[in-house]
Amino acid sequence: MQRHRVMISAAVVAAVIGFVPTAAQAADQPAERRGSAAAAMDAVTAAAAKSAVFHSPAERTVRTSGKAAAPQAAGAADAAGAKGNAGLAVDLRASATSAHGFSLASQISATAGANVKVDIDWGDGKTDTQHVTGAKLLTSKHTFAEVGKHKVTVTLTDQDNNVTATNSVDVQASGSKFTPHAPTRLLDTRSGIGGSNRPVSPYGVARVKVGGNSGIPDDATAVALNLTVVSPRSGGHITAYPSGTEQPTTSNVNFVAGQTVPNMTIVPVGADGYVELVNRSYGDVDLLADVTGYFSHSAGAGGYTALEPTRIVDSRAGLGTWGQVAGQSQFPVQVAGRGAIPSSNVTAVALNVTVTGPRGAGHLTVFPSGQQAPGTSNVNFSANQTIANSVIVPVGPDGQINVRNGAWDPADVVVDVVGYYTPNGGAAYLPVLPTRLHDSREWDWPVEGQDYRWLPLADGKPNNTAYVLNTTVTNTRGSGHLSVAPDPNTWAQYDNDTWRPPTAPNSSNLNWTTGATVPNLVQASTGKTGVIDFWNRGWEPADLVVDMFGVYQQN
Repeated sequence: MQRHRVMISAAVVAAVIGFVPTAAQAADQPAERRGSAAAAMDAVTAAAAKSAVFHSPAERTVRTSGKAAAPQAAGAADAAGAKGNAGLAVDLRASATSAHGFSLASQISATAGANVKVDIDWGDGKTDTQHVTGAKLLTSKHTFAEVGKHKVTVTLTDQDNNVTATNSVDVQASGSKFTPHAPTRLLDTRSGIGGSNRPVSPYGVARVKVGGNSGIPDDATAVALNLTVVSPRSGGHITAYPSGTEQPTTSNVNFVAGQTVPNMTIVPVGADGYVELVNRSYGDVDLLADVTGYFSHSAGAGGYTALEPTRIVDSRAGLGTWGQVAGQSQFPVQVAGRGAIPSSNVTAVALNVTVTGPRGAGHLTVFPSGQQAPGTSNVNFSANQTIANSVIVPVGPDGQINVRNGAWDPADVVVDVVGYYTPNGGAAYLPVLPTRLHDSREWDWPVEGQDYRWLPLADGKPNNTAYVLNTTVTNTRGSGHLSVAPDPNTWAQYDNDTWRPPTAPNSSNLNWTTGATVPNLVQASTGKTGVIDFWNRGWEPADLVVDMFGVYQQN
């Protein structure tokens, strides 16, 4: 691939490196890009289709003959003496099409030639009316403003024969919303929290009880867990997945022998209330799992609003706090009212937290204001290491969060905000089966230094506002960091060569050194175009792997 000319001024070296990509970057591997987009759409469609089919058979139809007649079951004798259409009835089958959407199949039974008005009451104040002649399968689509349960009622009216027939079906939208949870440890194989006090054996599985544990409801659909690998005996990775399902081929936490490394996950909860963690390595490994929130269909849970990554703390520059954070100390961060975040009613924020230049080993803990620091961790580090992790943290009543340096020595801290949750709006979450969207190793197509890889994941799907991805950088030939942000160009602009060079974001999602394999969860905004950029901010090539775990969908 052609090297891109890099244009740097002294004023911007420390912040944003500007460059002009060539047309070759946009044109390379179009088939692979289309494969990524198709895989994303297929995963979302499959997730919605996998939801239950809600059925109310025709036998439940209630007929009314004449204005004064009493209701009677379909097929019964017509007490009012209606002369025709005695079999007027409707069979209802509803299935989800998205986090908020449904397709309703109304199988109408009616006398041939009868003119029937069909009124659909969706149960949310919205109605549709159609007309059919005789028996027919009528398909209707609807998108609910809010996830949750809804009663859909279909009424058939045959005015010629003075008869009506009504049937109803209760439906449950596939999407779920977020409830923050005080950071709590659900699993620690070192101490026996969660049931086991032994390391997870090679290719063994640790089970984490989520539903019904620590105040999490039994009907939780997915959970936000910070997973930490401690002192693994060999290199490998951890894969999280819902209990009762097949182990996916994706990864959540990658590690080398002796390393302590965390990574945030959002993983569906199995039907039995458990999440499973498989140790894909040839050595024993200790595992920690800390919960910070869960997704459910509960009323009042929060929807997600994705933001372009925005830096709100950089102790190196005096943003948010001054100078390195002393060991065993903490500092507050005002998040409500910052930038595009509302000043009130924010229940949790999604962040990327980076520690850099630490003078000793330790960990960072991010937690809501008004509480004592919990015995959990979000970022673990060794001396002089730069490492990042995704964090979802509840917001305190004063709109603040706290960041605590649990090490004994000072360290610099950087915090980028990527989104927030509110109970009165935002997008619903639809978990999908873990799906690999991109692997540059398969195409021998690493991301060049100071270059970016664009993937059109939501092009033409404006209701998909963000994707939950696990990004992994591997085969690194130098040090650097990855930035993930929406692209201002559309897929069509890249295809017809009318795109404009995007500006590299002043944020980071994961950091690496030469030869390292580093993962991190990214809640990636789709922006205005549905195209997402993955920037290699190092100077040497690196391979990029992108796994998809869910999507946020607006109604």
